[in-house]
Amino acid sequence: MPLTAAIDTWLAPASAPSSALWTLDGLRGADPVLGFAIVLLLAVVIGEALHRRLHLPRMLGHMITGALASPLAFRLLERTDLDPWKPLIDLAIGVLVFELGSRIRPRWLIDNPSLALTCVLEGAFAGIAVTVVMHAMGVPLVSAVLAGAVAMSTSPVITLGLVHEMRPRGQVTERLLITTAINCVLTMVAIKAWRVLAAADAPTWSDDLLNAATSAVFVVSGSLLLGMAAGWLLAKLSEAIRGVAAAPVLQIAVVILAAMLAAQWKLSPLLALLVAGMAARRKMGHMLTVEPHLGSAGAALGVMLFISLGMLFTLDGIATLWPWVLALVAARLAGKAFAVAVLARPSGLSGRQAFALILALQPMSSLAVLLTADTLGWTAELPGVEGRMLQALLIATTLLHLVGPVLAQWALKSLADECPHANTKEH
Repeated sequence: MPLTAAIDTWLAPASAPSSALWTLDGLRGADPVLGFAIVLLLAVVIGEALHRRLHLPRMLGHMITGALASPLAFRLLERTDLDPWKPLIDLAIGVLVFELGSRIRPRWLIDNPSLALTCVLEGAFAGIAVTVVMHAMGVPLVSAVLAGAVAMSTSPVITLGLVHEMRPRGQVTERLLITTAINCVLTMVAIKAWRVLAAADAPTWSDDLLNAATSAVFVVSGSLLLGMAAGWLLAKLSEAIRGVAAAPVLQIAVVILAAMLAAQWKLSPLLALLVAGMAARRKMGHMLTVEPHLGSAGAALGVMLFISLGMLFTLDGIATLWPWVLALVAARLAGKAFAVAVLARPSGLSGRQAFALILALQPMSSLAVLLTADTLGWTAELPGVEGRMLQALLIATTLLHLVGPVLAQWALKSLADECPHANTKEH
């Protein structure tokens, strides 16, 4: 649904609910904006309560609120209710991805080849390990490759959310950011390669394979060019607009423009926005100031994003699929751990720092697929995938979204000791 049509729908008078508003049925029948506003309010309260009392990341409270409001629990909202909000959710993702790109220093990868190799191999080994293990457990090869492609990535949303909240500073944090960015790009490229593999397995493989391969090259090269152009545009416009207050507005405008052009031209918004952030940083240097979430409006979008992620949680079928889920999580952990551990010393990390980085990389992401989908039911974008394997992948993502932030917080704060501000505040 276009954003303008969605706004018109939200502003239209809502029909009276059939049940009292304070009942669950009444809330389900209320205006979608009212229902989402109530969930948003509860998410902020629950997130703050978990943070103050249990010292857990606030985002965990936001995601749990979304899960409780979803059909998984109280059915305050249906998952289809998220579809009109997808333009705003995509904007929240785009803001975070652009900010992540602006934090990357490509020169560091050139100066430290072992670090560059770590960033590539930890994702590649995780993907290969998951593919091999899932195929050995009876998953068809094409479906196992998709699981491996998605398993390569670390969630940029969770990573940046933790960095905003904890404000860590140090080697592990910087490596976490740059590794997250690179393995998200690798995931996007791997999914494009998976589409080529799926086309090669089709009955009319010659035509489908050529089309899939051509599309993959077009998407990658086009996204790179669009991202560089967006970064150049931001740098040029920033020369004429020196006001600090106007900078976040200008950055959000460029993010929207790049994301919409990427969607219009069937490119990758994730890759385009990452490159835009990197290009803007390269051209502007210290003149580029990117506020967390690009300001308070972006922070509100961030809460909405975590609620939406929580609403997509699923544990359906875990009683029968738990061997696949456990194997997927373990293989992914083993692949990432092996690459980081082997290259820790050459890249300048101690054993303790390497262990912290391994744990911090565990939150898994599906953004490479989510950003290409028209609705938040992104599994429809993956035709021909073995249904049980896809459900196991969704369950694994749910578990790692819940456990991953806690592991990453402990790793950065206690193992790497890179949160002096948080430690001082607690004591």
